[in-house]
Amino acid sequence: MQHYPQATLYVVATPIGNLADITLRALHVLQLVDAIACEDKRHTQPLLRQYGIDKPLLAVHQHNEAEAAEGLVQRLQRGERVAYVSDAGTPAVSDPGARLVAAVRAAGFKVMPLPGASSVTTVLSAAGVTRAEGSEGSGSSFVFAGFLPTKAGERDQAIELLRTDPRATVILEAPHRIEALARAMAVLQGRLVTVGRELTKQFEEIATLPAQDLAAWLDAGPQRTRGEFALVLHSASAPEGPDDSLRILQLLLAELPLKTAVKLAADITGAARNELYDTALKLKNE
Repeated sequence: MQHYPQATLYVVATPIGNLADITLRALHVLQLVDAIACEDKRHTQPLLRQYGIDKPLLAVHQHNEAEAAEGLVQRLQRGERVAYVSDAGTPAVSDPGARLVAAVRAAGFKVMPLPGASSVTTVLSAAGVTRAEGSEGSGSSFVFAGFLPTKAGERDQAIELLRTDPRATVILEAPHRIEALARAMAVLQGRLVTVGRELTKQFEEIATLPAQDLAAWLDAGPQRTRGEFALVLHSASAPEGPDDSLRILQLLLAELPLKTAVKLAADITGAARNELYDTALKLKNE
């Protein structure tokens, strides 16, 4: 059982939509602390009311984070426990909180994170992305880009960088900018994108499609431009090498079990084993 010392800032993840996603540990700490700092009292109060929690609320958001941190440090100096929550998800990722954490650590006080809901891990778990070429092991290798620049030219430059990076990338976007992002991502052509809309909420929608089709998908229904978005740009396919890896794989499959053929083809050609395995499955099913 973990202890919850005084003079500590507790960084608490909260639900990204479904209030049932709050953790038991988060509820315990929110009941325990002396005060709760939050991004917006109007968002936090209903959550606390749902679980019968009544604590002093302190506003700490992107416009006052540096100044508000001083007041919170003073509370910690008095030995208080203080929690910080953002409007939804894990603070200090794309939400405020990083400056507060840095100020508390600089003042010599403990910061204790309480993990929980995150749109990043939620959309990744439903995307089924695989590792980029040359990586070993299962699961996904990804980059978190957060919100891309709002200005068109800067956003286009950011997407051009994504084009040259074979790793999967998680992008967040607001509803009033999602159509512009979709149009800009069309240059990525057939590279797959998983789009998660209103994750964990009543009208949750998740789809995987080529980047060039994302704008048309949004246009297919008026509700599809509403809500918050988390997107995964999938790993790029391994580029074709000078050797004929497909031909070698086909020859080996004719004589050997699938896994053995894939291993030998990867050893011979240097191609990514995951890519060869996917290709082998398709060939077997044809």
